[in-house]
Amino acid sequence: MDYTQEHIATDFLIIGGGVAGLRAAMELARSGDVLVVTKDAPSESSSEYAQGGVAVALSDEDEISIHFDDTIRAGDGLCLRNAVSTLVEEGPTRIRELILWGAEFDKEGAKLAFTQEAAHSKRRILHAQGDSTGHEIMRTLVDKVRSTGTVSKIDFAFTRDLIIRDGRCVGAVVCQQALKKVLIISAHAVLLATGGAGRLYERTTNPAVATGDGIAMAYRAGAALVDLEFVQFHPTALFLKGAPQFLLSEAMRGEGGMLRNIGHERFMESYHTARELAPRDVVTRAIHAEMIATGSNHVYLDMTHLNADYIVKRFPRIYRTCKDLGIDISREPIPVSPAAHYLMGGVRTDLWGATSIPGLFAAGEAACTGVHGANRLASNSLLEGLVFGERAGLAAARYARKREQRDAREAQAPLRHDRRKHTFSLAASEAAEIRASLRSLMWEKVGIVRNRKDLTVALKQLRKWDRAMKGHRPDRNLFELKNMITAATLITNSALSREGSVGAHFRSDFPTKGRSWRKRTVIER
Repeated sequence: MDYTQEHIATDFLIIGGGVAGLRAAMELARSGDVLVVTKDAPSESSSEYAQGGVAVALSDEDEISIHFDDTIRAGDGLCLRNAVSTLVEEGPTRIRELILWGAEFDKEGAKLAFTQEAAHSKRRILHAQGDSTGHEIMRTLVDKVRSTGTVSKIDFAFTRDLIIRDGRCVGAVVCQQALKKVLIISAHAVLLATGGAGRLYERTTNPAVATGDGIAMAYRAGAALVDLEFVQFHPTALFLKGAPQFLLSEAMRGEGGMLRNIGHERFMESYHTARELAPRDVVTRAIHAEMIATGSNHVYLDMTHLNADYIVKRFPRIYRTCKDLGIDISREPIPVSPAAHYLMGGVRTDLWGATSIPGLFAAGEAACTGVHGANRLASNSLLEGLVFGERAGLAAARYARKREQRDAREAQAPLRHDRRKHTFSLAASEAAEIRASLRSLMWEKVGIVRNRKDLTVALKQLRKWDRAMKGHRPDRNLFELKNMITAATLITNSALSREGSVGAHFRSDFPTKGRSWRKRTVIER
């Protein structure tokens, strides 16, 4: 299959179109032309599917200092305090800004309505249309970005690799498979906002696009990565044969939902004093333990003791989805089990999104500022995308201004890309088989409970698959698989390195934190 090659020059390139990417685009639009590249439809991102809400200290009963303390506590001692301060202090401004731009959050009378979620000591979770908060924030940002006139988008375009020249990032190689095009995009600054890596796991709440692409690309380019062992497993995803692994929002427990085992016995009080409102890692491991103890593959989330009309109004999307699948959540308990949900680690950045490679910035789930520590506090992710997306945009614009004169001289030397044809011995059926096996391997060996033996087995198999992935063909499925293998290998190596249990990372062979638990796990190629 012959591909044509096309060169595109822009001031700023953003890879990924979720909350972090679009909020960065708003800042960069003030300083030049911005190109946003997404590998699928614009609506396919974890931001779009975020249900529960966005955490922010805006209610009369709340304070920024309390939000700070809750975040630090949930992070199990590994949050960077200056990153948390930035998040909680700038968060209210970013939310007020969204409201000014047209975001419609749910209200009680004339005031904003707040709900409770696990590990929050106050009701500080803003929500929209009950359980469609991410959708509402994305709608607002998309409308605002369109109004700038300087932001353009290319959808259904897979970013294969970053382009590094003289030690700095100057662009990316992008494949448009449907159009048989390879785009060589040059930019003064590049921002990674590619989201997470939940699709590395057999059970996940993440959309199909979350395959760890940004992590893999950054690693190949030579960027520093950090804390990749910290994968958060959401306690409650729908467990129903033949049904999608639909997220059952944290807010359902915040509003009074109870967890019961297969014998319909409530069990959380045996694991934590906060019961269903314990931190996510605690609830997830409690469910895992109950499933093993009872020989079952799920537990139940019970909302039946609550007012039926309130449930329908508060969780309309969840109610409709479950009803379509044959479950009336107001009348019967919901079968649930944990699923991979959020990656706390990522491309290492400072508080302005700058990575270890000049010209390369990152924000959102693909990045790691240290704000989440070892375990993300519920509903801090959308706020993170807004706060650090804005900051990364500002920093990328400043970087470009400093480089402007030198870049003008270098513009005469066009970027080059190896156009040699590569052969891929891997058939499509083989690639699909490896992908399915990889997800099963990660779930079984690098999942909720880990140990050296399982991690070593996983690493050996991942390396075997990596050796089979030599060569390239402009095929999204193969590129994704290559990235999945790379990201899975990095996560497994990090999990092997941390011989202790902290937050979401639990080692059965090292059940305590260990002596050097405060270390950060840094990986560089």
